[in-house]
Amino acid sequence: FSFSVFNRKTGEPPLINGWIPYLGKALIFRKDAFKFLLDQQKKLGDIFTVHIAGRYITFIMDPFQYVYVIRNSKQLEFHEFADKMASKTFDYPALSNGKFPDLKENLHRIYQYLQGKPLDIISDHMMKNLQDIFEWKCSQATDWETEKMYKFCCSVMFEASFVTLYGRVPAADGHKVISEIRDKFIKFDASFPYLAANIPIELLGATKKVRKELIHHFLLQNMTKWLGGSKVVQARQDIFEKYELLGDYDKAAHHFAFLWASVGNTIPATFWAMYYLLRHPEALAVVRDEIDHLLQSTGQKRGPTYNIHLTREQLDNLVYLESALNESLRMCSSSMNIRISQEDFVLKLEGNQEVGLRKGDWIALYPQILHMDPEVYEDPKEYKFDRYIENGKKKTTFYKAGRKLKYFLMPFGSGISMCPGRFLAMNEMKMFLLLLLAHFDVELVENKAVRLDNSRMGLGILLPDVDIAFRYKLRS
Repeated sequence: FSFSVFNRKTGEPPLINGWIPYLGKALIFRKDAFKFLLDQQKKLGDIFTVHIAGRYITFIMDPFQYVYVIRNSKQLEFHEFADKMASKTFDYPALSNGKFPDLKENLHRIYQYLQGKPLDIISDHMMKNLQDIFEWKCSQATDWETEKMYKFCCSVMFEASFVTLYGRVPAADGHKVISEIRDKFIKFDASFPYLAANIPIELLGATKKVRKELIHHFLLQNMTKWLGGSKVVQARQDIFEKYELLGDYDKAAHHFAFLWASVGNTIPATFWAMYYLLRHPEALAVVRDEIDHLLQSTGQKRGPTYNIHLTREQLDNLVYLESALNESLRMCSSSMNIRISQEDFVLKLEGNQEVGLRKGDWIALYPQILHMDPEVYEDPKEYKFDRYIENGKKKTTFYKAGRKLKYFLMPFGSGISMCPGRFLAMNEMKMFLLLLLAHFDVELVENKAVRLDNSRMGLGILLPDVDIAFRYKLRS
């Protein structure tokens, strides 16, 4: 029995309410959103509203309708919702509270440093920093070295991203300082899904203390000691300085939030890309071959003592590497694209369909359903490293019911909520894999299956449920 028919106006989708007032279907949804949504779609069709923890969320399940939601950015807003969630999670005052005129727009403008020419500069720095870390790893790996894979990805990607964005810690024990920040970061990150679900931080053990310590690292007196930070972080600092009402702690909290945005999803995504390649030796061989071929054709030598330099075009031309990465993103991403209705209005969809929305209603797209749709992707649970390649070139046409899809892979969100750092993230992950495979022989030591941990459903890249051992040694 559910209260699906009560209080619905004409044009409003069927409502799934659940037994418990306020919570609605929150518990079932949290347990396995993917299965829950598919079940509702079978029963109710492509559009329905679910009552989840006091919110009414209308899900649009048909990927051909995504365009109409993404297009309507005036009535369907995203930034205010994201701002509220981030300010709670990272402990800074909401940008939309009127005290900081234009701060949101000014910060948004800075994302130009993550595109075009400036992206090349920051990518070059990232490549150099990754090489330094790999070289340091090499100096320790005289024979086979065994490590846990998630831990390995986390340590390399965290340090390379940190140094690229914020600069080097000049102390002799720079590695140690960054790994201390990383350990706190991992503790905070474990509580992230709870904070995002609006659970008070006071109920989350040591999280509040850890968050405070992390934010303190980003106080101006600490940041000024770091050497060679990025233009994007410098530009953010300059903007914060213009707002007198923004306290030192608030500015530091913004910097911490930016760090989380830079690595929170990139680390698990890097893990999955590496894990699937190592699980599939034929994929590993093809990708490695492509990398070796590129290095040979550009006259570059393999080996940790040689600096590898690649232009963006050269990185882009590694089509098998990109396809393998996209395939792992398809399998491990689970972000919910949310929009909030700014007024009572009727959303017009394809095929003369209409959805009546009330002010404050949420609309959600859940691309994981699309990523796992057997009509779009044959055997969607199988990892096929060359899924995004056709006749040796990038494949960008995918179909459902005989019609070409505009959206077929959405790990970075959509429209106004699309991740501004997506180009840098893709570059970083490609460079990590490129250097790993150029310098090392790598293989799994354990044969256990690693599965997706669903606790971050709807929030981005899912984490692995367990870590797995692998080993590496210098390539002969």
